Amino acid sequence: MEPEVRVLRAAGGFGRARRLLAAASWLPCVVLGLALGSEPLLTMLPGHHCRPDPSLLPPALRALSGSALLDASVPRLGPARARSPCLLLRYSEPTPRAPPNGTRSCTRGWHYALPAAGLLRSPVTEWNLVCEDGWKVPLEQMSHLLGWLLGCVILGMGCDWFGRRVVFLASLVLATGLGAGEALAASFPALLALRLLHGGALAGASLALYVARLELCDPPHRLVFSMGASLFSVVGTLLLPGLALLAQDWRLLQGLSALATGLLLLFWGFPALFPESPCWLLATGQLGQARKILWHFAEASGVDPENSPEEESSLVMELDVLSAGSPRHQHHWVLELWHTRITWRNGLILGFSSLVGGGIRASFLQRLTPPESAFYGPYFLGAGLEVAATVFLLLTVDRWGRRLVLLLSTLVVGLASLLLLSGAQYLPGWTLLSLSVLGLLASRTVSILSSLFGAEIFPTVISRGRGLPQSLEDSDRLRRSPLLRGRLCQDHLPLLPPSYCQAQTRLFQDG
Repeated sequence: MEPEVRVLRAAGGFGRARRLLAAASWLPCVVLGLALGSEPLLTMLPGHHCRPDPSLLPPALRALSGSALLDASVPRLGPARARSPCLLLRYSEPTPRAPPNGTRSCTRGWHYALPAAGLLRSPVTEWNLVCEDGWKVPLEQMSHLLGWLLGCVILGMGCDWFGRRVVFLASLVLATGLGAGEALAASFPALLALRLLHGGALAGASLALYVARLELCDPPHRLVFSMGASLFSVVGTLLLPGLALLAQDWRLLQGLSALATGLLLLFWGFPALFPESPCWLLATGQLGQARKILWHFAEASGVDPENSPEEESSLVMELDVLSAGSPRHQHHWVLELWHTRITWRNGLILGFSSLVGGGIRASFLQRLTPPESAFYGPYFLGAGLEVAATVFLLLTVDRWGRRLVLLLSTLVVGLASLLLLSGAQYLPGWTLLSLSVLGLLASRTVSILSSLFGAEIFPTVISRGRGLPQSLEDSDRLRRSPLLRGRLCQDHLPLLPPSYCQAQTRLFQDG
């Protein structure tokens, strides 16, 4: 990646143009946070019980109404004597004083305690996804998560093949259309398929934006701008419940989300706000397009692309260095990482840590939130802890390093879960609360830092991590380009004789 670093430094470094573009990439995170945060609202299970069916009651009880009818029709269960959500009382004798001798399933639908999470109507209430059909709710959640996973894999490869900008715009187009389709879904199977595809489209947009932002920033500023994007995503998450209170219908809510995505496409579709990543263009040999973008960066930063100080090279010279040997546009396959064992092992470790950090979060939330705050408590608590984790990373990662903070956070997650698992019956309440908050904060830190760390260890283009084959290819360019021999020879000292490098360096210095 050193040639890219030199070219970007010659184009003005992390100057005004790149700073503005990196900061502008925060705003789409608000819309993506809105779209991604809708899952808890759509699948929120409101309090419910069977609607009374007077035809099942003895004739003398059919004239009852209100709470008396509910007491005669719906059984109460458990120590709290709560109404059963899925059963009706069954009477075998028509006499008014005959007690019920059993239960049966609901016959006239359900009565829901609304609004649930600000919505008067949701997919759960519209298609009665409760009791016998309650398994459809986790199926929809799994479908959305599966779509996210497939989107990361398929569209992630598309980012390396077709570019960050192309995948971002294509994902926004798909997300807009699929979001509008969800608002018009006529059945639950149609909604299930649309949520699967919508999750994949949102994953592609988020991934392409994340990678493009990371490649715009130089290493000292990657953490700050990545954490800034996380904070803007939390803003979108926090705005969603208020938007649900205004909409009060899940179809209108999805329509508004699709409209916001379409507006995002309208503005960020312009190359001035979202240009193609110059790092990806340089790494894939598309120097003509990269030259235009880098030229704009240099002029916006007040740097002359053709002239430079004596101790540095100009942008024109650096691009000439890269263009020697007529590089061609190259595509690469993710399996090429097999040749770089350190990279794919680190990727597996970070992927596993992210899986653990995300999977264990539900258990911490379950211990932390009381049953009566089934939506707002976990929702706002998770958003608040994400902000706290982001601030913690901003204060510690650049000072202590990615690896140390990740190891400490993983250790805290393990210790907190172990103590909660083994001492839940013996520890006082304030200790359990503190451990749950600490574990939730650490798990969120692990997830965020694993993504940042993983994006930094993987190469811009997959084959660039092959090391020796790529260096041999560059050394072949040295032999074919006399201008480059002395300039790049020192980068390949392990491959070329020292006497050869010294001779070519003297030739280059002599002109």
